[in-house]
Amino acid sequence: MNDPQIAWLPDGRRLHMNHGPIDLIVEAWGPADECRAAYRQAVARFKTVLGELVDELPELRRPSRKDPRRFASATAWRMETAACRFADGFVFVTPMAAVAGAVADEVLAAMTKGRVLERAYVNDGGDIAIHLSQGESLRLAIGGTGDGFGDRISVDAQDPVRGIATSGWRGRSHSLGIADAVTVLARDGAIADVAATLIANAVDLPGNPAVRRVPAVELSPDSDLGERLVTTAVGALTEEEIDEALERGLALAEDFRRRGLIAAAALFLAGERRVSMGDGAGPALYGAPLCPVGHLPHEGGDRPSPPPRPKKDIPGRMHA
Repeated sequence: MNDPQIAWLPDGRRLHMNHGPIDLIVEAWGPADECRAAYRQAVARFKTVLGELVDELPELRRPSRKDPRRFASATAWRMETAACRFADGFVFVTPMAAVAGAVADEVLAAMTKGRVLERAYVNDGGDIAIHLSQGESLRLAIGGTGDGFGDRISVDAQDPVRGIATSGWRGRSHSLGIADAVTVLARDGAIADVAATLIANAVDLPGNPAVRRVPAVELSPDSDLGERLVTTAVGALTEEEIDEALERGLALAEDFRRRGLIAAAALFLAGERRVSMGDGAGPALYGAPLCPVGHLPHEGGDRPSPPPRPKKDIPGRMHA
């Protein structure tokens, strides 16, 4: 296993941390000394996360049930407890559905512990955990609509949202469905990650000849999805088919929202969208997959950034 690679991005504010499949962008706002300490704490925790997950990987690939299993690492426990919220005996879900969001949550928790920060976020390949102190808000750019930076949402401290995640067949993880993207807002990154995965799976047209699928193990021999068919291509669909697939996913998103599992969801397929959100106060959801301003996902899905040049220590260059 390669060593973690850590470097500042050119703006001197955002820290890029890469270790194997984990690829983070981290940013904090607040007093300069508090931000420097927060970055050091984030780096210290990041260095141990992947090794801990590898140690428990066989069990993490097994399906979750209603009652959580015991795991040694805090990140694995976050993954399991998030998956168990959705496991009802009928839904296949493993803790791996929460891995990116849970890593973001864990690093953010370490980063903010004992620190006085105004705002902070950890972005793990498009799955995001955010910290907001009282009275603060975080604006998020909406990528994928073709409108550039024209689309925004704002999450305020009083909103019940601290996690944002996106899933779909075009992303870096396999999907059972045909959604181009499903973005979910929830109370933490791990829960948002699982919900986005399951809703994206539900946006589907079973048996449709325009959809190409292969067993997951043919693409990734160690996939937790095993022989389940995952989507590799989606051909031209009629308006009726697009509507049918989106309505399938929307029904599940509405169920999750009514049960208090998520705050909102936006579903996208072939240029069409559906949105699930309540009538009360909270962040508005328009457009496509979300990420903090300045770190838009690459076209086609949430891909990792190129690995940074390794550095032994965090540079002192950082602007308050």
